[in-house]
Amino acid sequence: MAIVVTGANGLIGSNLAAALAARGARALVIADDFSSLAGAGASNWPPAELRYRSPAETNLFLHYDELPHWLATSGQDVSAILHMGACSDTTVTDRDYVTRVNTDYTRTLWHWCAAQGVPLVYASSAATYGDGELGFDDQADPAQYKPLNLYGQSKHLFDLWALDQPDAPPRWAGVKFFNVYGPNEAHKGRMASMGYHWQRQIERTGEARLFKSYREDYPDGGQKRDFIYVADAVDATLHLLDTPMSDAAPNGLYNVGTGRARTFADLARAVFAAMGRAPRLVYIDMPEDLRAQYQYFTQARIEKLRRAGFTRTMRSVEDGMAAYLESAREAQRA
Repeated sequence: MAIVVTGANGLIGSNLAAALAARGARALVIADDFSSLAGAGASNWPPAELRYRSPAETNLFLHYDELPHWLATSGQDVSAILHMGACSDTTVTDRDYVTRVNTDYTRTLWHWCAAQGVPLVYASSAATYGDGELGFDDQADPAQYKPLNLYGQSKHLFDLWALDQPDAPPRWAGVKFFNVYGPNEAHKGRMASMGYHWQRQIERTGEARLFKSYREDYPDGGQKRDFIYVADAVDATLHLLDTPMSDAAPNGLYNVGTGRARTFADLARAVFAAMGRAPRLVYIDMPEDLRAQYQYFTQARIEKLRRAGFTRTMRSVEDGMAAYLESAREAQRA
């Protein structure tokens, strides 16, 4: 049986596919737009540290536009779809493109899974919660939330649509990822985590540049996020896939974060510590195009995930950044 992973050259998708291969998945169908890797300087896919080695069968690589046809003609052995693919750039303003890629495409996969009786776990986002004034509760009525950008709106629209469907996959979960960081995010450019960018800034200049605050109730560097290391996000996602639907683990939306907000200054200091350097923080103006849609605070409520049986402790930013940098050193040695 094969498992489909979309968005597989992305941060979460690539680590998810690697985790599935490591635990013995016999075959993976890897779907994405792999041409973007050339722009990131990659000569092949997947990168050496994330090779997908199945114990028996050869994995299949498809462009994401090919996947619906492949499922219709050759998908009889698919046992699950993990849909991580999306346009995740929060600054994109082409509504038709974002709707087609993020909302309509996910509906296509949903209908196939519902018709075939195949589980579906898809990536939603903490961006669906908007500015955070109404909290970050995955058990509240999601219709009340107002996302701040097209990316968040596209994910929000699909969440609302999914919850209203009479025909659904036998097991489905929309995973509201908070601020995920970790190996294999270089291709994201500006959208890569600040941990990634700061490591490179520190190597070049010895300092980390943080955005100034434009709210009196948050000091510079005091803006907070729920930062979650990608390995923890992957473990939670696979737990939702593996756990049968029940009263304790219903189908629906699930926050995936640590449940604890930390400041950007905390994260920057964790990067310096992982690099064995004394912290030097410099505060700079925030770009104009980000100010109106900037979230000053995110913190996942994860009681629903815990009740569904995911009990492991999430890494702190200190432990997560140490693991991140160690994985980078191991890749360089390979």
